[in-house]
Amino acid sequence: MSYGHAMCRSIKTLREPYASDVTTEDVRAAALQYVRKLSGFRAPSARNAEAFDRAVDAVAAATQTLLEDLQVKQAPQRHP
Repeated sequence: MSYGHAMCRSIKTLREPYASDVTTEDVRAAALQYVRKLSGFRAPSARNAEAFDRAVDAVAAATQTLLEDLQVKQAPQRHP
């Protein structure tokens, strides 16, 4: 897996109403940033790549589950 050379992005809120149409790529990018921050590695060495990838997969899966399970209070409907 390649981690690219793009600048690190900040983790952003991925739930409604702060975000809409959250993609798998959005979730994975947040997971990657989280693992990078915790590990202190922008890209892991070859000997750490497997552990790094497993961590990104686990965080992405947990994030997706969280987003699916959250119950967010709906904004009040406005009447014309």
